[in-house]
Amino acid sequence: MTNSSLTPWRRTVHAAAAIALTTAAMTTIPSVSADPLWPGGPDIPGVSVPGVSASPPPVGRANFSIPTFTPADGATVGIAQPVILTFDDAIDDREAAQRAIRVTTRPVVAGHLYWTGNRQVRWKPDGGLWPAHTRVTVEAGKTRSSFTIGDAWVATADDNTHTVTVTVNGAVVRTMPTSMGSNAHPTPNGTYTVGERFRDMYMDSSTYGVPVDSPDGYRTYVEYATRISDGGIFVHAAPWSVAQQGKSNTSHGCLNVSLADGEWFFDNAPTGAPVIVRNTVGGRADPGDGLTDFSVT
Repeated sequence: MTNSSLTPWRRTVHAAAAIALTTAAMTTIPSVSADPLWPGGPDIPGVSVPGVSASPPPVGRANFSIPTFTPADGATVGIAQPVILTFDDAIDDREAAQRAIRVTTRPVVAGHLYWTGNRQVRWKPDGGLWPAHTRVTVEAGKTRSSFTIGDAWVATADDNTHTVTVTVNGAVVRTMPTSMGSNAHPTPNGTYTVGERFRDMYMDSSTYGVPVDSPDGYRTYVEYATRISDGGIFVHAAPWSVAQQGKSNTSHGCLNVSLADGEWFFDNAPTGAPVIVRNTVGGRADPGDGLTDFSVT
């Protein structure tokens, strides 16, 4: 299949569906430790399933001011987007804070809370990515926010084929030759999450401690840059490496693609979508990166 035969996929936001939640199908994770793991089921406190009588625990008194919710209220995001609550002040009593947080989903999705410092707590499903079209409500104290998981939009970068394959709900919609990190700067394996994007930017090695004038330094202008790691890995257009794309790895860790493919990815990859990198010599992605939550089970 060639790129020219494919119709670009476009996201559709169903804002009204984002708040259409009921208590008939609810997953509530009681915050009893820094990293509770609940497998789900009618015998687990706080997990209610259709046809099973269960009452969710009340939301506790908040020991925090109104947090910043990610995703934002009404958003539609990809299937690798964690729930993120960011607090203005450091949280000393995490268990008290967790008792004031409730995540409810339709359909039922069991998950758990985990902390990434004393100002941020996250929630993600147990054991894998979100089911497509899940509707989620997050309560933090007396504040509530709702969002929707969109289609199962997945990009898989396989170093065996030097190709990025994009599927939507299981159907291949685009294949893109790529050049990933060289052996000196390999791209780590793992599941990354699509983050911010820049129409154009300068990539500067000094931002992660390598001087521009050193042998491994660089300051390069790039277009259509889509971040997939807080550590500086992007999917971006790299017309200078088109001859290597699909054949060999020459980058400093990014996924280099053609100008047309970079623009397509920039326009179509939903925020929160997974980018799965596999079969590289780069070991595993840093679990503390900030955009690699789904690399850790």
